Amino acid sequence: MNPSKCAFGVTSGKFLGFIVRQRGIEIEQTKIDAILRMLELRNIHELKSLQGKLAYLRRFISNLAGRCQPFSRLMKKDVPFQWDEACDKAFKSIKSYLMKPPVLIAPVPGRPLILYVAAQERSVGILLAQKNDEGKENALYYLSRTMTPNELKYSPIEKLCLALIFSIQKLKHYFQCHSIHLVSKANPLKYVMAKSVLSDRLARWYLQLQQFEITYVPQKAVKGQVLADFLADHPMPAECELSDELPDEDVLVIEVMPPWEMYFNGASHKEGAGAGVVFVTSEGEVLPYSVTLTQNCSNNVAKYQALILGLEIAVDAKQLPLKVYGDSQLVVNQLLGLYEVKKLELLPYHNYAKRLMRWLGDVELEHLPRKNNKQADALAKLASTLSMTDKEACIPICKSWVIPPIFSDDEDGMLQEEENHVTEVFEVEEEDWRQPLVDYLK
Repeated sequence: MNPSKCAFGVTSGKFLGFIVRQRGIEIEQTKIDAILRMLELRNIHELKSLQGKLAYLRRFISNLAGRCQPFSRLMKKDVPFQWDEACDKAFKSIKSYLMKPPVLIAPVPGRPLILYVAAQERSVGILLAQKNDEGKENALYYLSRTMTPNELKYSPIEKLCLALIFSIQKLKHYFQCHSIHLVSKANPLKYVMAKSVLSDRLARWYLQLQQFEITYVPQKAVKGQVLADFLADHPMPAECELSDELPDEDVLVIEVMPPWEMYFNGASHKEGAGAGVVFVTSEGEVLPYSVTLTQNCSNNVAKYQALILGLEIAVDAKQLPLKVYGDSQLVVNQLLGLYEVKKLELLPYHNYAKRLMRWLGDVELEHLPRKNNKQADALAKLASTLSMTDKEACIPICKSWVIPPIFSDDEDGMLQEEENHVTEVFEVEEEDWRQPLVDYLK
């Protein structure tokens, strides 16, 4: 441990180019001075140097993407570098902002966060804030980015939705630990969550919004310096109107497909061991798998092997969600935590199966009677009785019933099929015990 690089019991200190104090996190003054000392940029290399310095401070700068918008033209290939009035104005705006940089605080657990979203013509901006003990709002994080050519075609309400989704993607760790109060000029949640019919893009956004606790708060009901500063940095065009309708010509209905079902079973005896797995897709298609195990093992190990083989197939197919059924109370209850794993030979398989289920995430495990697991049981027994080579074998199994035709010998000794099938009939005598049954059937 280097004493010159360690500090204990201090009220403030430098960390990764920032000053960490009790009241919050600030930008180190040397980082700010490096930008303030820069003169008018003369070439692309100086512009890239400026952008690199700003990228390091991006979480402190409100609407950084919008402020740097005039520079984007100079970054294109085969465009001569010409520092015009718009670039000079943007550069001075950044310098003026950095003369009074904000102090970002750390979030307090248990308190809701306030999310401000705004959309300009070519960029979106986000501010994450939280109220302190005095009820004053303090900034936690600033985010912004420019829009792609396709995103520039979005309607104003869709751009607000884009800003909200961008904040979820970048600040997911905050959303997972806190409830969120969303503040914007319009309610993007209303247009995404309340629509019964959504476009493909909005359907994907809908699924992302479902994961978190987000509540819309009208912008007019919120007052404070943080909001005033944020709106000043993200002015809305005067002619911009927010329509209640989404301009989607091609629409589709979100259809929640039922989960796949997986049935597993294992069989072991002195001749060998096998595993059987049956998948039933959302469309009802049946996918059977029969696997011969290469080593002799106990019956419980064979059942664990069958479960693991099925889960590995689901992992490879990235199939979620999944309902898993097995007739082994021991295996199912051990994985559900109802039974303790006492045999050491089962512990590695138990841990691996739990790991696969955690990776899949949305897995339901349920015990069912053996009579309802006949397909997987039959496949396991089939695999355990076959002497398989190292190569994979495809064994067709189908339903059939053979009706033998009636043949007669011709003069050449060849069998010829009779044209008509004939059934022999004989009369039943009246005293026969079968006569009352014949009369009843008539």
